[in-house]
Amino acid sequence: MPTLDDIAKSQTSLTADDVGWLHALVADWQIIADLSFADLVLWVPDGEAKGMWAAAQIRPTTGPTTLLEDVAGTFLPTRGEHPLEVAMTTGRTVPQHAEQQLDGSRILVEAIPVRRAARTIGVVVRRSSESGLRPSSTLENAYLEAAGELGEMIRRGEFPAPGSRSDLADSLRVGDGFIRTDARGTVRYASPNAMSAYRRLGVVGDLVGTQLGDVTTALVDRRPTDRSARGVLSGREGSEAEIENASASLLVRTIPLRSSGQRSGALILLRDVTELRLRERELVSKDATIREIHHRVKNNLQTVAALLRLQGRRTENPEARAALEEAVRRVGSIALVHETLSQSFSDFVEFDEIADRLLHTVLDVSNGPAGANLVRPERFGSFGLLPGEIATPLSMVLTELIQNASAHAYDESGGTLTLAVNRIRDKIRLRVSDDGAGLPRDFDPASSLGLSIVTTLVEGELGGSLAFEQRVGGGTTVAITLTV
Repeated sequence: MPTLDDIAKSQTSLTADDVGWLHALVADWQIIADLSFADLVLWVPDGEAKGMWAAAQIRPTTGPTTLLEDVAGTFLPTRGEHPLEVAMTTGRTVPQHAEQQLDGSRILVEAIPVRRAARTIGVVVRRSSESGLRPSSTLENAYLEAAGELGEMIRRGEFPAPGSRSDLADSLRVGDGFIRTDARGTVRYASPNAMSAYRRLGVVGDLVGTQLGDVTTALVDRRPTDRSARGVLSGREGSEAEIENASASLLVRTIPLRSSGQRSGALILLRDVTELRLRERELVSKDATIREIHHRVKNNLQTVAALLRLQGRRTENPEARAALEEAVRRVGSIALVHETLSQSFSDFVEFDEIADRLLHTVLDVSNGPAGANLVRPERFGSFGLLPGEIATPLSMVLTELIQNASAHAYDESGGTLTLAVNRIRDKIRLRVSDDGAGLPRDFDPASSLGLSIVTTLVEGELGGSLAFEQRVGGGTTVAITLTV
């Protein structure tokens, strides 16, 4: 189905400003369709004056449709006194009348000229089923009255109102809650959903006959972000806001109405979003609690590492001191993940930062203050975002591999330790390579506590696989494959 831009560009001579006006109309005409209980079709004139093109369409959410098939892209050639042409050439609305369809059914059709800058640039046709007319009720009458005023504003070039639209404007629907006020801001009609929302806000009694701005101002604890409730609901200009107190939160949009060139009141759409806001606050509170837990775990782990470090300094046995230093590094790698999670608003961490910090932290300790056995780190590729349950064991794996390589692979001349990552969607291939002495002939990973930890974490906790490879030209590569 072609778009409005497709039709306007290829079939009409409308200017860019004309098309922009039509886009603004189409952005808001769901409201008119719902108030009218009718389908709307936008027709634009052919560039060679040979007829009219259907450029856009919308079906109502409040009633049955007459558009069983899409009509956008349809061409209607010139044929004399057709209502479309009358509305287009005279700039006057062609009142509702019945038209016979090919299947024998009858629909009610009204043609409304779309005016901009004293020119007619298109026609909106309202189509409703003659057999599907709704019974006359207060709600239907209020809807249809507002729809009629909006249609007349389209004819006079007063709708759509100029200005930018927010996401809130697109989210509210007539069925969510509908209030009609007069020029003084007095409520003439409030739909049942609107009354329910105001009941939750704290209204006692009926809204009809009250000053909506005064009533609302007396109920809210604080003003909307940018304006007072009275200003938002005055109906003097289009506005949008969220109004709330301790009991409820309402999204509100005000659309000014004009009749015979004079302000006649406003159409106010609203929705009760109290439950949504409660869930959002619960999620925010939950996220804050989780981040605080990660922060406290990080602090506790750092305390444990400090105690182990202190114990190591007091230990005279070299083997015991080395074991305590390795424990400090392992605890530190876990603390690093919790520190990152404590600063994140999700359960995922950017693991590249953790990997870089581990490379530099572990190697700085191994290189020593004098820079002996200098090992230079390099990283290629990116881990991307990893969930915390993957990041914690993977950080321990990297700590052990970096520490093992720096301790056993190099002599006094040092070398380069490379961390290469290749991630394709949920698959990660990781290679930790050194250019050192290579694997001994009697190499057995089970004989090393660090490599035993690596094997257990990769195969048991991460569900991956690993292999130890001798590099051509010297050195060792540990290849790890896992799914995240």
